[in-house]
Amino acid sequence: MNTQHRTPLDVRWIHGSTSSKHNTDPDLQVHRVDEATYILRQNKAVHYEAPFLYLLFGTERAVLIDTGATADPAHLPLRRTVDELIEEHSPGLPLLVLHSHGHGDHTAGDGQFADRPDTELVPAAEALAWFGFEGEESRELDLGGRVLECLATPGHHAASVTYHDPRTGFLLTGDTVYPGRLYVNDWPAFTRTVDRLVEFTATREVTHVLGCHIEMTTEPGTDYPLGTTFQPDEPPLELSVADLHDLQAACREIGDRTGRHPYKRFVVCR
Repeated sequence: MNTQHRTPLDVRWIHGSTSSKHNTDPDLQVHRVDEATYILRQNKAVHYEAPFLYLLFGTERAVLIDTGATADPAHLPLRRTVDELIEEHSPGLPLLVLHSHGHGDHTAGDGQFADRPDTELVPAAEALAWFGFEGEESRELDLGGRVLECLATPGHHAASVTYHDPRTGFLLTGDTVYPGRLYVNDWPAFTRTVDRLVEFTATREVTHVLGCHIEMTTEPGTDYPLGTTFQPDEPPLELSVADLHDLQAACREIGDRTGRHPYKRFVVCR
């Protein structure tokens, strides 16, 4: 296993309110990891999925990974937020919009970027062809001075993509791996993906495994019910390479058994 020093993200994520009436959180939380790396989280009072989105800057373009669960910019001001961050970092820098996969809570905001100048929006359904994936392999994405390694990682969704950023050591796993319910659509593909991620991280610098949701509580093996809009007892977003090994072991233990299988940091649902 090849890992960098794992410093916590050191952020308290917005996690919903007892009721929408009492919600005072921003519609979109912006966390600056460094001058070229941002993590955004949608407000749970706006949409219970509260997905995380990632904005990474290179010298030639920026990439936004996922567009959230809400189309209306009045409730998810994603384009305005991204525009402000680009203006602050590198005015006029072209933008590439990609996705972790094609489910609606990760693509709903696509329309906000449809007419944005200097923007390439790749629909999630076209991602595999856009990357040139022919199987379950990897491709490089050059942002200018920052090259991401992108992997086809089916199982949760046929067009799931995982992104590795050597600059930060982040492994962005979408809904394939995160502290929550790992819904599996294709079990053989999912187990191959987990095996490949374990193999991949053995030869890469990985600081954090970062997915797109938090659904667990701090009680090991216990998640919040589906549709929860207030999660005051959330664990951190970040997982580790050790958690990938735990997931690999869980997949082998689960075998052909369908149903819900809780583990310390995640729940496998197949």
